[in-house]
This record gives sequence, structure tokens and C-alpha cells, in this order.
Amino acid sequence: METTASAPVLIRHEGDAPAERSACGWRHLLISRQDSNVAAWVHAVDIDGARLHYHKVATELYYVLEGSGAIFLDGVEQEVRKGSVVHIPPRVVHGAKGRMRVLVVGIPNMAEDDIFFTDEDQ
Repeated sequence: METTASAPVLIRHEGDAPAERSACGWRHLLISRQDSNVAAWVHAVDIDGARLHYHKVATELYYVLEGSGAIFLDGVEQEVRKGSVVHIPPRVVHGAKGRMRVLVVGIPNMAEDDIFFTDEDQ
């Protein structure tokens, strides 16, 4: 079967993905800045408290895989647990508390210069 895809297909297993510390905890870069021609990024994040921040361009989707806690969205605390999904539009200040594993999808592929911390705005 012939394909007409303009970008290469990508399959990556979490154990093969690079991991790094982020503002939210440890993230496993399943699809991220190391990949070219991707429409979004996908990280598995072990949240252990997250600094309040926002993105001017990117939308984020959080899907809680394990654990529970709370997410802060523009100052409002919302409880989340396994199976919760959260849509975070651009410019919404967000952070989290608790211990949870979250699949985070960022659209479009997030640039390193699209994260702004609220304590840096003062």
C-alpha cells in the first residue's frame, strides 16, 4: 500500500524516550522537540508539584493516567484523578499539586520560548 504522508511515521516506547526535569516534574519526551515535522508534542509527566505558568501559543491537554491531585486554572483549584482530562487553552495560568502521572499533549509542537512563569512577570 502506498502512503501519501508528508511526515515520517513515528513510534517510540517510553523506555526509549529521553527524560528530563521540567516545571511540573519528570517528563518523558515521547514526541517532542527532538522530532521534526510533528504537529504536536506528547509527554508522560510524573507530576510532583508544578510551578504556575502559561503558554502564549500552545494549547495543552492533560489526561491523568494514575494518581490524583489538583490542577490550578487561572487561580481556580480543580480536583483531578485517574481518568480526568483537562483542556488548557493558551494564556491560562496553570499548575498542579499532588502526585500523578499525566499524559500531556501540546498543540502545536511547543517551542522552548512559549513557557512563561508567573513569578517572572512581576
